[in-house]
Amino acid sequence: MRRTGTTRRGALTATGALALGAVLAGCGGGDEAGSGKPAGSGARAAAAEAEKTLREKAVRDGALLLARYDLVAGAHPATATGLAPLRAAVAEHGKALAPPHAKGAPRADAPPAAPGPVSADPKAAVRELAAAERRRADAYAEALLSAGPELARLLASVAAAAAAHAYLLTELAEETAA
Repeated sequence: MRRTGTTRRGALTATGALALGAVLAGCGGGDEAGSGKPAGSGARAAAAEAEKTLREKAVRDGALLLARYDLVAGAHPATATGLAPLRAAVAEHGKALAPPHAKGAPRADAPPAAPGPVSADPKAAVRELAAAERRRADAYAEALLSAGPELARLLASVAAAAAAHAYLLTELAEETAA
């Protein structure tokens, strides 16, 4: 019996055709109202500023998450070994997401204060970290809609890593002794 309705192949073909149409429509040259500037130069400047803002927010959020990792590891030393590789990955994500002008430049502002107290129960504290990683994955996935292609690829990668961290932290919480 033949399937009716939308198939995966049909959906992918339609999506590819729409994307190709959008690319071809955006390839038009010309000047903006005879100003001598290339078409879209104002839009590019706005997009660059939006990307910078998005990157700065991602770096701040990552710094807060790092502080949360430090609090949990400090309050529950038995979890420190399991948290260390995940914390290191979050730190690397922060470096990758930093705006290009800020890479390697010293930060003038102090790191953000750690959010709230840590649960006295190690399992609950690790579960809270898992929830923070899930929120991070969701926020980056949502930010994909407004990011440029290069940043979108980076955000997708970091969102996938954050989702994997959430899974690993959930598993670590189950293994952690109360």
